[in-house]
Amino acid sequence: MTAPLSLNEWLALLETRHPRAIDMGLERVGLVADRLGVRDLGCPVISVAGTNGKGSTVATLVSIYRAAGLKTGSYTSPHLQHFNERICIDGTPVDNAALVRAFEKVEAAQADISLTYFEFTTLAALVLFREAALDIAVLEVGLGGRLDAVNLVDADVAVVTSIGIDHVEYLGDTREKIAIEKAGIFRRGKAAVCGDRNPPETLLAAARSAGVELSCRPHDFDFRDEGDGWAWHDKHRVLTGLPKPAVALDNAATALAALFAAPVTVSETALREGLHRAALPGRLQTMATAPLVLLDVAHNPHGAAFLMQQLAPAQTGQRTFAVFAMLADKDIAAVIDACLGHIDRWYVADLAVPRGARAECIVPLLLERGAHVAGTYNHVAPALASARQQASAGDRILVFGSFHTVAAAQVALALQG
Repeated sequence: MTAPLSLNEWLALLETRHPRAIDMGLERVGLVADRLGVRDLGCPVISVAGTNGKGSTVATLVSIYRAAGLKTGSYTSPHLQHFNERICIDGTPVDNAALVRAFEKVEAAQADISLTYFEFTTLAALVLFREAALDIAVLEVGLGGRLDAVNLVDADVAVVTSIGIDHVEYLGDTREKIAIEKAGIFRRGKAAVCGDRNPPETLLAAARSAGVELSCRPHDFDFRDEGDGWAWHDKHRVLTGLPKPAVALDNAATALAALFAAPVTVSETALREGLHRAALPGRLQTMATAPLVLLDVAHNPHGAAFLMQQLAPAQTGQRTFAVFAMLADKDIAAVIDACLGHIDRWYVADLAVPRGARAECIVPLLLERGAHVAGTYNHVAPALASARQQASAGDRILVFGSFHTVAAAQVALALQG
């Protein structure tokens, strides 16, 4: 009798099974979902799509629902350190044994149908959520929306956080085309929310065509930063003196719009408590002081521009150093362009993953834009160590460019102390 596979063995196997890492479409994965009976999770569902801001929006919603005492499931991707981070029940990653059991159920239902890593693991998440008897599920769309495996489940509230240019080979090379893909999570007669201040007309048209009640910022809801707190309003209510979460207010505001559109009611006390607790690793996350070390997963031009917008202005005499590593298939030049004028020194590292860019390929892009390259490194860890050594106590170090960059920095900081 063959010994059962461990979680790590399962994940390694899934990475090699399907001929393509990304294979858009719902026909194959939909057949397996029907065999498993997981299209209906037995609870209200909020699905969150968008170029950036998805994770923060999910984290805010989960924090509020947990504060309200609701049993909440959340599905996100990618993870930083452990796969289990992707599938959480009541804010806690599911354990290895539960994941393995879910994988075995998907395997049994799969039969001769080939699934990608993401499709297979998404089905496992749905299995676990269906079995958990949740009060509400919050699902992050992996890529696009219309053809993403998460779209197997009909959302009671569909959220589009932002629309930028990314994954052009799958979603299109304009915001108008990308918006159509993201609008694919809309469901007729259900609510939808858009946090993008300037949504393409194609998104609005898709909502009209689908008979969706779309709430858009700033026309239908918006927020105001009040220093120590913030205020939020829509057409029905005004909330003032809200506690600031450890996520961007833009995304927290979108989460509140989704919260009020969902068929689940929470008290204002729970809302405020949930906002106070809301946080997400790798989103302007403070990891050290003197010098300040900040981690952020920004990995595309839209995300980099938003990061620079969220970064506090440098104090007098304060320098900003960047520890920078990216995937080779991203628009590295445009990410750099979004950061010009905000970074004083760049510490450029190889990203030691299959799609990782070499530092030697990034440096020319920086130099031709007049940026100061302080050094190149074969890994994020020595780049970060060098930046910390050369920084003064009042400087700050921003580590960004990829989820992989942040994950490597987390490990390095734990070792460096």
